[in-house]
Amino acid sequence: MRLNRMLLSTTLVIVALVIQVSVLARLHLPGAVPDLVLLTVVGLALVYGHVGGCLIGFGAGLLSDLAPPADHAAGRYALVLCVIGYLAGLARPENGRLKSASGPMAVVVAAAIGSTLLYAAVGALVGDTAARHVGLFSLLFTAALYDLLLAPFVVPGIMGLARRADNDPLAETNSAKAADVSSGWLSSGTGLRIGSQRGVLRVKAARARMARAGRIKGVKRL
Repeated sequence: MRLNRMLLSTTLVIVALVIQVSVLARLHLPGAVPDLVLLTVVGLALVYGHVGGCLIGFGAGLLSDLAPPADHAAGRYALVLCVIGYLAGLARPENGRLKSASGPMAVVVAAAIGSTLLYAAVGALVGDTAARHVGLFSLLFTAALYDLLLAPFVVPGIMGLARRADNDPLAETNSAKAADVSSGWLSSGTGLRIGSQRGVLRVKAARARMARAGRIKGVKRL
């Protein structure tokens, strides 16, 4: 990954993790907790692709595993976010341009449900049965609902920052096309030709009027 991508991703993940631990985790909402770190990984993966999403997801998950008050085995959430970041990166459009907001929202819902299921599955392998006591269906529904409500305020901003830090290739392409059009317009001299043609037509019309006036005066004299 590029240096600017690494710096931006690290900063966004750390900020999201701090907000997650200090604010969202203390809301005591029923069911799951809004996962700001997951949304950050999804937003970056939609811009950087599956490879970048996989690396960012692993780093974000590892920080979440080590951040207090972590009550699970280290590496568990790193595996989950690594897979989610990879799969979310596969949904990145080839030209980097999103046609509508329905695509990212569908990715957010799939990521929320997939991360909850994968986290519960990994927990079952290591003997963690907390998901059974809380209720897996309740966790899936609330996780998808909370992340979907939070996504419009997080994912577009993260994607915009990622593109800007990556020198905004979409904006550069659009400006390059505009520059090509303007340069082609100036080099062709179309505006000057139109102006010169209008001037010639005006001179010819004036001469024709003068000639008609001279003919009329000659007829009258006769």
